[in-house]
Amino acid sequence: MSDIIVGRQPVLEALRSGRPVNRVLLLQDSGRHSVVAEILHLAQVKKIPVDFVSRLALEQASGAAVHQGVLAFAASKSYVALDDLAAISREKGESPLYCLLDGIEDPQNLGAILRVSGATGTHGVVIRSRRAVGLTAAVAKASAGAIEYVPVARVSNIAYSIADLQRQNVWVVGIDGRGERLYTDIDYTVPTAIVIGGEGRGVSDLVRRKCDSLARIPMRGDISSLNASVAAALVLYEAYRQRGW
Repeated sequence: MSDIIVGRQPVLEALRSGRPVNRVLLLQDSGRHSVVAEILHLAQVKKIPVDFVSRLALEQASGAAVHQGVLAFAASKSYVALDDLAAISREKGESPLYCLLDGIEDPQNLGAILRVSGATGTHGVVIRSRRAVGLTAAVAKASAGAIEYVPVARVSNIAYSIADLQRQNVWVVGIDGRGERLYTDIDYTVPTAIVIGGEGRGVSDLVRRKCDSLARIPMRGDISSLNASVAAALVLYEAYRQRGW
C-alpha cells in the first residue's frame, strides 16, 4: 500500500522530513536501538501515536516487506494545529464554523464528512489521534478531492479541544439523540463548533458534558440514529443556509 512506510531508516527519514504520519508501529520488546530511540523521540515531539505490537501484527501490516520492527502509516495530507483553524476563519473574514469528530473510524464516513465540509464552507474539521481514522488513502478517495481543501486538525483529546475553542468564544453544539432542542433551532451564525459522534457510540459522555448545547435530529420510524456523515451533512447545510453563503 502506498501509505505504508516500512523499515527503520525509511520511517526515521519520513519523520525527519516532516512527512505527515498517522501512526507508528514498533515491535514489542524491540530494545532501544539508536534509530528506534530517535523514531520514538520524533513521534513524541510531533504527537504521533506509537503502538507496540507483536511480530505477527507487523508482518500482517507490512506484507512481504522487511519491516525491521518498525512501520509507519503515512497521511495523505498534512494536519494543521487547532489554533490554525481560528487563523483560517479570520483570513476569510467569517464567523468560525468547525466540525469536531468524536471517534469516526470508518474512512468512508470521514471522507464524506470532508466532502460536505468543503461544500458548506466549513473552516476546518477536528479528529482524534487515537481510536479514529486518520487521513489515509481510503479517506482521500472517499472525499473525492475535498481532502485537499479542508483543513484537518488532529488532537489527542476532543474534550480539551472543546475547552480551547470555548475560550475563543466558540459555541459548541453536540449532535445527540437526547438533545432538548432540534438542530434547526440552533443559531449557527455565531462562532460554532459542531460535534458529531462516532459510529454506533455517538458522542461520548465526557464530550457531551463539555458541549454548550445538545441538539437532536428528529427521527421517525424504527431507525434510532443516522449515519455519522449524513448527520454531519444535515447540520452543516443548516449552518450554511443560516449564514447565507
